[in-house]
Amino acid sequence: MKRIVAELVAHALAGLPELAEAAGDLAIDSTVERTRDPSHGDFASNVAMRLAKPARRNPREIAQQIVETLGESAAVSKVEIAGPGFINFYLSPAAFHAELESILDRGEHYGRQAKKEGPKINLEFVSANPTGPLHVGHGRGASYGATVGNLLEAVGYPVHREYYVNDAGRQMDILGASVWLRWLEANGVDVDFPKGGYRGDYIREIAAEIDTSGIEPVGAAAVTADLPENSDDNADAYVDALVARCKELHGDDGFDRIRQQALESIRDEIRDDLAEFGVHFDEWFSEQSLTKTRRVDDALAVLEERGMLYKKDGATWFPSTQFGDDKDRVVVRENGVKTYFASDIAYHFDKRERGYDHLIDILGADHHGYVTRVRAGLTAMGYEADDLEVQFIQFVTLYRSGERVQMGTRSGQFDTLRQLREEVGNDAARFYYVMRSNDQHLDFDLDVAKSQSNDNPVYYIQYAHARVASVFRQLAEKSLAWDQGNGRASLDLLAEPQEKSLMTSLSRYPEIVELAANNRAPQTLVHYLRDLANDFHTYYNAHAFITDDANLRDARLYLISATRNVIANGLGIIGVSAPESM
Repeated sequence: MKRIVAELVAHALAGLPELAEAAGDLAIDSTVERTRDPSHGDFASNVAMRLAKPARRNPREIAQQIVETLGESAAVSKVEIAGPGFINFYLSPAAFHAELESILDRGEHYGRQAKKEGPKINLEFVSANPTGPLHVGHGRGASYGATVGNLLEAVGYPVHREYYVNDAGRQMDILGASVWLRWLEANGVDVDFPKGGYRGDYIREIAAEIDTSGIEPVGAAAVTADLPENSDDNADAYVDALVARCKELHGDDGFDRIRQQALESIRDEIRDDLAEFGVHFDEWFSEQSLTKTRRVDDALAVLEERGMLYKKDGATWFPSTQFGDDKDRVVVRENGVKTYFASDIAYHFDKRERGYDHLIDILGADHHGYVTRVRAGLTAMGYEADDLEVQFIQFVTLYRSGERVQMGTRSGQFDTLRQLREEVGNDAARFYYVMRSNDQHLDFDLDVAKSQSNDNPVYYIQYAHARVASVFRQLAEKSLAWDQGNGRASLDLLAEPQEKSLMTSLSRYPEIVELAANNRAPQTLVHYLRDLANDFHTYYNAHAFITDDANLRDARLYLISATRNVIANGLGIIGVSAPESM
């Protein structure tokens, strides 16, 4: 409906050459907003005040000229000039009735825009290291990323969802060593487990399942001979020595077999966990592939060609301070090993080379330092820094019975995403994860999320959808039928304050979806759905829908059917079901 007002204003300006010139490339949509006070109309435009300076004229005079030039529209019943030059638009009942028709005619497509030609968006999210099960923090990233992807697609952007599998480097070696030691333990070989290893029960489970044919267990003495002390201060040295010892005893191939099987087991579990959570990816991109395809070498070659590498102390450096970083970064160590940073640059280089125009990375809150240097790498290769957009996910704190739930990492003493889903259900988890802005800390109250009460927003919204379904079941029980065509023809009968409020709320949905998508703000849609559900429940409690008056009955059923459709569409974007009964 905002579009109707914006088009009226744009048409008026087109007929006023002086003002059209002053407007230049001003986006008329940006000058039109819904009013907070219904007494000021449904929409207000500040276009006259925006044009006052470039046109060198009084804004009220400009507003008056625009109003006089506005064309006739059945959607607008009245136009007023207010304050310093606001133009207030009052929409007609016919405009709201037309919107209801659009809701039912378009069904699941209502609120969705036509597909855009571009930009092509690469959306990377979750990307948890495959060293253990997904924990509750990863769940927030998954829910947020999936919802942002759905929002972007809803407004027409082509989106490629990608999971970056960090399957190379030291952490994978530690995983392999951890599984190896648990395998030895299962074979009666007792070795002091590294403090820097992965300790969860899942490591034992992997160790029990891997194929170790051709790899013979060795005695404890062979494993521990000449190892450094296994202490907190020496944790890294001890676990690195164990990795080297496993390679020494079983060969690189033997160690790689153990490591790869551990990796694949955890990766598959992550994939299954996310799929059960309703989160799917178009591509699982392997970090290992960057080396196998020589993409890291390609990226470094581009930097070398552009004079963006230098040698120092036997290492190869990238001058990231030239691009705002706090220090230059090593890309190749003195021993010839390429750094994680080199892989990061290569990965984003690869995304752009694959044809993606805009890259969105959704990262944990501890990755702030990552952004400047990766953008520096892209800029140094000739891309725009703004090609890379980064959204950060703040931490999650779980509460149960008023007490904070303690979580850990390598110790294995953390609550996993799977455990959370089993306790509160997928719907509550998906919903609660996006209730607050991603850059704000999230307190997740498990008790509220499980409650069937108005205090639980997801229940409150789903109950509104189920209530509409119950009305239609009651209709069938009374051997009555809804005449949709008659309902459409009788919409003029919807004159109650609750009906007007509900129609206004429904008409906001396309704008809310666009706003949430453009701001990467799923919580905007969440809050809207809560308000819409409240408007419906208020209407439900105030009026009977199955009345003796067939015309009024059909009109009201038309309205609540549209309500059901919008709730289902909004919940679908968030990844939450819309039940028919509760």
